[in-house]
Formats: sequence, C-alpha cells, structure tokens
Amino acid sequence: MSPRNDLSASEQCCAISRALSQIGDWWSLQIVREAMEGTRRFTDFQQALGIARNILVDRLRRLVDAEVLRKVDVGEQGRRHEYRLTEKGRDLFVVLTALRQWGDKWVLTDLPPLAMRDRQTGRPVRPVQVLDADGQPLRLHQVMVEHPDDISQSEAINKPGNK
Repeated sequence: MSPRNDLSASEQCCAISRALSQIGDWWSLQIVREAMEGTRRFTDFQQALGIARNILVDRLRRLVDAEVLRKVDVGEQGRRHEYRLTEKGRDLFVVLTALRQWGDKWVLTDLPPLAMRDRQTGRPVRPVQVLDADGQPLRLHQVMVEHPDDISQSEAINKPGNK
C-alpha cells in the first residue's frame, strides 16, 4: 500500500506517519490483534469484532495490499479463504504489546491488566522498553532522533582524522 498522498513533506519522512497510513485506524489494529490470536476466517473476524461486513472487507483488503496479511485459498475453486499474518504483520506484535501495556497503565485503570506469559516457561513477559546498545532502559529525554542525512554528515565530521 502506498503512503497517503495527503501527508505533509515532514510526515512523508516520518516512519510513524507512514506506518499509521497503513495500519493506524481502529479496525485495522483490531483485525491484526485478532489474527495474532489465531483468527483466520472472514466470518470469525466478523463475529469476534462485531464489525460490519463492508468495513471488514475494506480493512482486510487494505491489510492484504499493505502486505500485513496475506489471503490464502483454502477451499474448493477459491470459495474459502483465510487471512494469515505475514512477517510484516507479525512484526506488529511488539507494537501491539506496547500499546496493550500503555492501555493497561493509562486507560483501563479500573481493571486488572491481562497477564502476558512466556508460553514455554510460564514466566511473566517484561514490559516493552527502549534499550541502549548495552541493553539498559532509556527514557524519552535520553534519546535523540536524527535524519539519515544528518547522521552521515555527523559521522563524516567525527571520523578520525577529520576536524
């Protein structure tokens, strides 16, 4: 799926804006979450989410076009299909986990959070964090975001032998 044409120049350079143009609406993220929980068939998505048929058709098409899901023929003569996560879709696991943890902390304050556990060991999953190169947690004020052009100029200036 190509980025939306109505994005400003700065938004077109921002991975967050471009990612949200592919998967950022309410229903798309819910569909991806359901797919991560094992839902594959159209009717199962519709039943689990209570989503209108026309909206589900549109969002599934968008997610397939964006290569987040792939449509797999599992029946006779193309009559039955399943929607399966691609590698790109599976990579959203960390994003949805972070969003779930944020929601547990700031939105669902009146309910106990869902417990995420390692399937093999049964141990709790640690919260998603941004880590430095040595594996230490970083806070917002400890991180800077650079444009690729700025990084290459900075590296050239800081290269040994350059002043």
